[in-house]
Amino acid sequence: MIYFDHAATTPPYEDVAKTVAEVMARHYGNPSSLHRLGEESAKLLDRAREVSAAALGVRPREIVFTGGATESNNMAIKGVALQFAGRGKHLITTETEHPSVLESVKQMVSLGWEATVLPVDGEGKVTPEQVRGALRPDTVLVSVMHVNNETGAIQPVEDIGRLLKSSAPRVLFHVDGVQGFGKLPISLTEGSIDLYSLSAHKLRGPKGVGLLYVREGLQLVPLLAGGGQEGGYRSGTENIPYIVAFSKALRLAAEARDARTTKLYRLRGQLIQGLAEIPELTVNSPALGAPHIVHFSYSGMKAEALLHMLEEEAFTYPPARRALPSEVNPAVFCWPWVNPRISPHRVFGSVWAMNMKSET
Repeated sequence: MIYFDHAATTPPYEDVAKTVAEVMARHYGNPSSLHRLGEESAKLLDRAREVSAAALGVRPREIVFTGGATESNNMAIKGVALQFAGRGKHLITTETEHPSVLESVKQMVSLGWEATVLPVDGEGKVTPEQVRGALRPDTVLVSVMHVNNETGAIQPVEDIGRLLKSSAPRVLFHVDGVQGFGKLPISLTEGSIDLYSLSAHKLRGPKGVGLLYVREGLQLVPLLAGGGQEGGYRSGTENIPYIVAFSKALRLAAEARDARTTKLYRLRGQLIQGLAEIPELTVNSPALGAPHIVHFSYSGMKAEALLHMLEEEAFTYPPARRALPSEVNPAVFCWPWVNPRISPHRVFGSVWAMNMKSET
């Protein structure tokens, strides 16, 4: 089976899987406990935070471990909205964000907040000028993903961050970095990014763990009340085996980024070239998209039928928008360059450096 669904999840590194098993067996103490086993777990947690912070180029105390990027996105959006409700109740995002962002914004709107959802252009992107035009005196947060998980469109997040810092310094900026980290360069500090979400299993780490970078000095209303773990942002006993394994996967992703990205762009180019030779297929991803995602459609054949045909040939592909959140308008996800008549026929493939040239 040739796996082309790396944007959905990635197979874990062998060493990462071994780390989970080893830490789970040997370091089962609660890191909040004061005895030796607890202190050993606490040291592992501190070290994982240091490794993760180094990979992101930030301070260890700015790392909050979560249960995944969905939780991180919810924490960022709702935490900011509730913390700064006295300053304003206006949020800005884009129409092609991950459902965990769009649904979080939708929930806040149902509670009395207002939201501006920016449309994307013909390449699936927004511009800093669009963000500037949407700003209001009561805007408290802008949330824009780095890389779209289906089309591979790259948003100019660092330009947006710098624009906000210079023209609206009280407005906070959140970036969903799940599909960008480890493939594209980014500087959270130079890009003036206040909050940044990641998920381990998109980086060959375990499922069920992620992080939220929270810029030092920024306060959020926590989603979970309890024992005050993770600096008070995320109560609950930390999952030490997964956190340690995540930090290892994060380090490996950062260290090998340049070499991996070069290979991924080469594989992407070969895949697009092959698809272009099939007249019935339309490649919808922007030419200057992310290195690991190719979005295409086959007019006249539903995505599910095409996927099953590919699977019979030992290929694993995902359909575009496998499951839309309830009550979300599907038209939001029919981007301008995708003819609405062929939107049910869309498929996207995502490669990783482990894919070989012969597989594309």
